[in-house]
Amino acid sequence: MRKLIITGDDFGFSPPVNEAIEEAHRRGILNTASLMVGARATADAVDRARRLPSLHVGLHLVLVEGSPVLPPQAVPDLVNRQGEFPSHLVRAGINFFLRPQVRRQLEAEIRAQFQAFQKTGLLLDHVNGHHHMHLHPTVSGLLLKVGREYGMRAIRLPYEPPFPSWRASRRAFFTKMLGWLFLSPWLILLRSRLRRADVRSNDFIFGMNDTGRMDPDIVLRFLKYLPHGVTEIYFHPAASSVPADHSTMGDGCHQDELEALTSPAVREALLASHIQRIAFSNL
Repeated sequence: MRKLIITGDDFGFSPPVNEAIEEAHRRGILNTASLMVGARATADAVDRARRLPSLHVGLHLVLVEGSPVLPPQAVPDLVNRQGEFPSHLVRAGINFFLRPQVRRQLEAEIRAQFQAFQKTGLLLDHVNGHHHMHLHPTVSGLLLKVGREYGMRAIRLPYEPPFPSWRASRRAFFTKMLGWLFLSPWLILLRSRLRRADVRSNDFIFGMNDTGRMDPDIVLRFLKYLPHGVTEIYFHPAASSVPADHSTMGDGCHQDELEALTSPAVREALLASHIQRIAFSNL
């Protein structure tokens, strides 16, 4: 059986993102959102989520390209001079891995983000990492340690199968293959850790290699080539322009992603396919 989770990431980043996620849920196919608890529009996102009891909300753990929940002086080795997480992912990963004092601060910040989510009163549907930083072995170990204290039962597995992804997008075959080869060791490690910890996950994901290009046509092709098992398709929609520093938006086509989520053609194709829509909490 083919099961599908449809997620909007970066919930809380800005009012246009929040508006798009609400609209995509009310009149589209989106049923899940990942909340940034330390972002500038988090309070607005939480208010919207409380008005949408059928929207399943998880924690979008931010450890790069964002602001900490703790005061910057409490995590000095995690932030730059402006008190923000760095944008260089490789350097951040090396920092996490090599320095014990950094790992202690990292654990404190992860716990603070879980606590901030808990204070919203929303049920925790899942957890994932901004830029998939939960693939990092240090982060995943701390996430599993801290998360069980807050009822975490499901984590995104960012495994995008290269051949179905290429068939759907019709672009960047070698880039997709190289990405898959590079991430494979970390995916195997994360999958093994999740199994041992009895934490649920999706089997496949789409959207990782085509962020910013998730228009109706490509989503229709993803539905056509959807493998058997549990797949998550995730988006970065926005109702209007967002600030230029929102780098996860790829080339900025976030309104196309909202169009895909609310497209009648996509909705009809999903209904005709007999694909079962679920949330992480249904796993």
